[in-house]
Amino acid sequence: MTAYITNIEAAFKEDTAEPWSLNVTGEGILPSWFAVSDFAAATVGAAGIALSRYAANGGMAAPVTVDRRLASLWFGMTIHPEGWEMPPVWDAVAGDYQAKDGWIRLHTNADHHRAVALSVLGTAEDRDEVTAAVANWEVGKLEAAIVAAGGCAATMRSLDAWADHPQGGAVAQEPLVAWAEHDSAEPKSEPIDPARPLAGLRVLDLTRVLAGPVATRFLAAFGADVLRIDPLNYDEANVAPEVTLGKRCAELNLRDADDRKIFEGLLSSADVLVHGYRAGALPGLAYGPEERRALNPGLVDVSHNAYGWTGPWADWRGFDSLVQMSSGIAQHGMAQAGAEKPVPLPVQALDHGTGYLIAASVLHALAARRQGRVMSARLSLARTARLLTKEQTSPTEDPIQEGADDIASDVENTTWGPARRTGFPLMVGAIVPRWDYPATALGSAVPAWT
Repeated sequence: MTAYITNIEAAFKEDTAEPWSLNVTGEGILPSWFAVSDFAAATVGAAGIALSRYAANGGMAAPVTVDRRLASLWFGMTIHPEGWEMPPVWDAVAGDYQAKDGWIRLHTNADHHRAVALSVLGTAEDRDEVTAAVANWEVGKLEAAIVAAGGCAATMRSLDAWADHPQGGAVAQEPLVAWAEHDSAEPKSEPIDPARPLAGLRVLDLTRVLAGPVATRFLAAFGADVLRIDPLNYDEANVAPEVTLGKRCAELNLRDADDRKIFEGLLSSADVLVHGYRAGALPGLAYGPEERRALNPGLVDVSHNAYGWTGPWADWRGFDSLVQMSSGIAQHGMAQAGAEKPVPLPVQALDHGTGYLIAASVLHALAARRQGRVMSARLSLARTARLLTKEQTSPTEDPIQEGADDIASDVENTTWGPARRTGFPLMVGAIVPRWDYPATALGSAVPAWT
């Protein structure tokens, strides 16, 4: 865990800051060839330390304790439905397929991504047909064809092959958190409620599966007013009950003049913007960095993408499972296990780890705003993967399994029915996490601050 803490601390280092102090408890590890449980504890702990320092407001920061076991469980699904079931995580086509010269992963959960993959392959929505069609392709050519058509796919590469790849090399040169400091503003110091240190802060959430929603769920736990905005009729039925906890979720069409006025009003009055669109998406809607800062000069602007912000793949679509294939994680697991197919991580650790680092970045920038410093930050799943692969291990014979004692007794009345959550892994002094809203369907609220 030391390498994780050292590298994360360096990303948030201030010359005047006290060294990090993180107390880690809890037993067991997730079965993986990488130290996923240590990574989970380190990233959750980083968000906790940033919260502690923000809440201290220049005073003595509260002690931070993270439970490695519960942090590992929070890297999976925390929701436990009562009397209803979560939809399947993956659609019928998504998965790993063997081509002529290697393995490729297709990410087809979104209707338009599935349509692209099936169009390129020339098949119906049938897994056997897809399997037979992929077997006739070379992986590199299929990956390039699907991506060029607007879909999502990733060839399985080794750690060494990724290091030698132009995109892997570009990511290796990027910092874990790429900070930018903008024109100074009037210092903004909000009164702090010791019990709800983020109360009164407005967070505009333009994120989707899964890193960004994890970040804003964390911020909501400590009082932030999180308003998620999605396009009309967009849905993430397989994860919405998990990640909309504590938020209000609205819809806007940013190509409609009236909806643009609403969005600009929200943006101009927000404290924080978190977004996970590809590099050209918001500029294409005339909401690039300059336009956003013109609307709100003091905005804390934190963004993330899949494959990094430099290099030939900077604008590629991507998800956690694809980056695991590209960056060597799945191949390393396959080789170490002597398996016949890719062996990914047991959880989507790149998404979750990046999510907690996004939350830490938001809190770090909010603390700087008190001195009139306006900061923005950029992160990526691929750069987080580079951090994760610094510590390798082997699967344990006694892996973490969630038990009844890990689940809180409080009932959450979600849109879909009652549920309970896994106990929260973080303690920051006497601050108790509490979400003001149960998980709710996308598009269920009005696009306005409370």
